[in-house]
Amino acid sequence: MTERWSAARLRAVKQDAPIIGIDLGTTNSSAAYVDETGKVRLIPYQAGTFIIPSIFAIDDKGNELVGHEAKRQWQLNPRNTVYASKRLIGRRTNSNVVAQMSRQVAYRMKDEGGEVLIDVGERTFRLSEIAAKILDKIRSVAQDHLERPIDKAVVTVPAYFSDSQRQAVKEAGSLIGLEILRIINEPTAAALAYGVGRNVHERVLVYDLGGGTFDVSIIEIRDRTYEVKATGGDIFLGGLDFDEALIRYVLDDFRAKHDIDLSRDPVAMQRIKDLAERTKIDLSTRTEAAFNIPFIAMTPFGQPLNIEMRMTRKLLEDLTSHLIDRTLETVAAVMVDAGLTTKDIDEVLLVGGQTRMPLLQERLTRYFGKPPSKTVHPDEAVAIGAALYAHSLQDDTDLRLQLLDVIPMAIGVEKADGQMHVVFPRNSPIPNAKVLPVTTSYDGQTEVAIRVYQGDRPVARENELLGELVLSGLTPGPARSARLEVTFDVSIEGILRASARDVHTNRAVTSTIRLGPGR
Repeated sequence: MTERWSAARLRAVKQDAPIIGIDLGTTNSSAAYVDETGKVRLIPYQAGTFIIPSIFAIDDKGNELVGHEAKRQWQLNPRNTVYASKRLIGRRTNSNVVAQMSRQVAYRMKDEGGEVLIDVGERTFRLSEIAAKILDKIRSVAQDHLERPIDKAVVTVPAYFSDSQRQAVKEAGSLIGLEILRIINEPTAAALAYGVGRNVHERVLVYDLGGGTFDVSIIEIRDRTYEVKATGGDIFLGGLDFDEALIRYVLDDFRAKHDIDLSRDPVAMQRIKDLAERTKIDLSTRTEAAFNIPFIAMTPFGQPLNIEMRMTRKLLEDLTSHLIDRTLETVAAVMVDAGLTTKDIDEVLLVGGQTRMPLLQERLTRYFGKPPSKTVHPDEAVAIGAALYAHSLQDDTDLRLQLLDVIPMAIGVEKADGQMHVVFPRNSPIPNAKVLPVTTSYDGQTEVAIRVYQGDRPVARENELLGELVLSGLTPGPARSARLEVTFDVSIEGILRASARDVHTNRAVTSTIRLGPGR
C-alpha cells in the first residue's frame, strides 16, 4: 500500500475500491476499471499514456526499476534489465522456449531444480517474482489514480497458457497481496470489450497477436453469454519475433560489410533492438524508413563504424511472411476444431499491436473474404474486457456475464507404456471434472504415483509435466486389489486440482501433488 495513506483512511475507502482488470502483457501491460457511472476507463500513467512496459531492472546503484523507468535505462544496462519474462513464466529449463529465449536476451538465466531463475544485479529472482514486481507497479499506478487501495483484480493470460503458467501468475499476485479473483483468457476479454452493451448475437474469431504470444479463439456471443467454441495458439510467436527477423537482417548485413559480429555486444544489440521495433512500427504507416545508428562499433584501427540502411515495407514483409503463415495455420486448425468454415464467422477481431501490419490485415481479408472489424482497439481491448468482467464480480453490479471457456491443450496421465492417456481432450469445456479409476500394480503396494501432463502429443513425456499425483497410505494387499477413484477438476480459470477416494471405504485418500520442475 502507498505509505502516505493512514490506516483510518485505508479502512474508509477500502469498501468502495473497484476490482481492476489487468492486461499483463509480454511487452506492455495496462489496467482499467469501471467507474461509478458504469463507464470503462483505462488507468493513465505518465504523460497520459495507458501503457506500462513489462520491464524490470536493477540499476548500478541497486535501485529496482519497473515500467518506463526500466525501459529508459535499458540500452546502457541490458544485462540487468528483464523483458519478455512472460514467455518464461511457468516453464521448465529444458523447454525449447527457454533455450530460444536464452539466445535472444542479454540477461542471465540459470537452472535450479528445473526452474528458471534470473540474475539481476547481485540478486536472483524467480519468474513469478518478476511478474509480481510488474503487477505491483500496475497496482501502484492504479492506486495513485483512483486514490484508493487496490487488493483485488482480474488478470488476463494468453488462451494457450498452460496450467503451470496460470498457477505462476496466481502466485505472482499472492506474493504482493493482490487477490487475483479470476484469470481469464485474452481473446475472451477482447470479445467482452466488443460485445458488452451491444446485445450482440454473433460468432467472432479473435486474432490476438501481441508482443510475445499468438492466440486465436472462436467465440459465440449471445448477449451476455460468451461461449468459446475452440482455441489455439503459439506461445512463442509475437511482435518480438517480427523484430527479431529485422534484427537478424541488420546483423547479417553489418557482418558482411565489416566482418564484425555485433550480436556479442549487449549494448550494440540493445540499440539495434530499439530501432528495429520503432522501424517496424513506422513501416505500418510508411513504405520506407531510415535505419541509422551512429558509432555502433570500431574498426581494429579505432575508426568508428555506423549502421546506415534504408528499410522498406516490402523487405519487412519478405522477412516476416513466414510468421504470418504460421498464424494462419493455427487459424485453420482452430476452424477445423470448431467444425466451422470462414462463412460461419461474423466478425474477425484484431487484438495486439502487431495486427496493425498492413500485410497481416491483407492476408486475413483474403482468408475470410472480408476485412477484419475495426470495432475494438488492438492495444486496449484486453484491459477493457478484463475490467468489464471484474465489474461483473462486484457485489453491487448490474452486469452479469457468463463465460464458457475451454481447455487449450489436452490434460492426461502417463500410461505404463509411456503413452498419454487423455483425461480432458483439447477444447473441452471448463469448468470440468473427470473421474479416473486407479489400482495397485504389485503386491503390498501402499503408494501410487500418477504423472500428469498437458499437451497434445501422444507420448506423455513430450508434453509438459504438470506434476506427480501421489496417493499414499493405502492398505497393503495383492496387486490390483485396491480400488481408487481420482477426480481431476479443472476450474473456470483452467487450473487443475486433483483428489482421490477409496471406493471400498468411501474415504478420502491422502493425495499430494509433487509439482513439475518450474512450478
